[in-house]
Amino acid sequence: MMADPKRLSAFDRYLSLWVGLCILVGIGVGWLFPSFPALLKRAEIAHVSIPVAILIWLMIYPMMLQIDFSRVLHIGRRPKGLALTLVVNWAIKPFTMAGIAALFLFIVFRGLISPDLAREYYAGAILLGAAPCTAMVFVWSYLSHGDATYTLVQVAVNDLVLILLYAPIVKLLLGMSRIYVPYDTILLSVGLYVVIPLLLGYLSRRRIIRKRGRHWFEERFLNRLKPVATGGLLLTLVILFAYQGETIIANPLHILLIAIPLALQTFFIFALAYGVAYLLRIRHSIAAPAGMIGASNFFELAVATAISLFGLQSGAALATVVGVLVEVPIMLSLVWFANRTRNKFLHAVKGEA
Repeated sequence: MMADPKRLSAFDRYLSLWVGLCILVGIGVGWLFPSFPALLKRAEIAHVSIPVAILIWLMIYPMMLQIDFSRVLHIGRRPKGLALTLVVNWAIKPFTMAGIAALFLFIVFRGLISPDLAREYYAGAILLGAAPCTAMVFVWSYLSHGDATYTLVQVAVNDLVLILLYAPIVKLLLGMSRIYVPYDTILLSVGLYVVIPLLLGYLSRRRIIRKRGRHWFEERFLNRLKPVATGGLLLTLVILFAYQGETIIANPLHILLIAIPLALQTFFIFALAYGVAYLLRIRHSIAAPAGMIGASNFFELAVATAISLFGLQSGAALATVVGVLVEVPIMLSLVWFANRTRNKFLHAVKGEA
């Protein structure tokens, strides 16, 4: 996914197989050793897992190294990608999630889910749909050859909008008068997943280029980090699925029923953003991350909000966790699709974006 297919290593060529194996290993660990997820939960601060944060650093760090801060101020000359991201994430995504979730949970699956449980699952879907991705989008952007600098700006702007609009949108769609938004989770996640790796990447980039030169940095050093990013992704899969291994084994049908509308929403939002980007002649390096941000979710925030509003054992909390479980495999498939269609965006090379 990260290089010319002719130059891919055997490991990279079979990445889908390793992903599947890691998912199965994670489920098995969570089921056979239920104390393992409980042990990991002790290493959480404001519902943010520190072990997962460290693994995400391993995935994000190579992306942060590619950011050229001298280009940040020039992003305003290419506003289409940023505008597209904002419109899709805040004017479309929460409402399509509400429509798709309501269709399946209240109508299509009416005979399989009780009305009360369907409402809880619906609430969890809304909490996911109203929170665009903060951390993992850097990984998806890196894997799909995204513009690192532009992706950073897209994420930063969306984080600012998130603080202002998340609670009002959730209130509107759930018809609730009060929503507790765990701002400690938002701030800690942004600090862990954006600020810290960004600073590390910036300082490393400056030091390495100064000592070894830009060519060595881009052609040798960045290539050596690719296995680190992939390894972090696979270990993250094991941990995420271990968290819910027992739940998946105990409730396979409901996991599947929740996953169907969430998966459809993910594919739809990506197709919308990616397709509009193509029509607007936006460069692929900007179009792919624009689709990824909307398609993926800020699952730490969604899970924390669901627990605070409805309880740890609620259907809403389960729905947000299912969102985590289905997101990574689906996003990897979208990365594959984005890479396979890169040549379709050659018309935008001389365009404005």
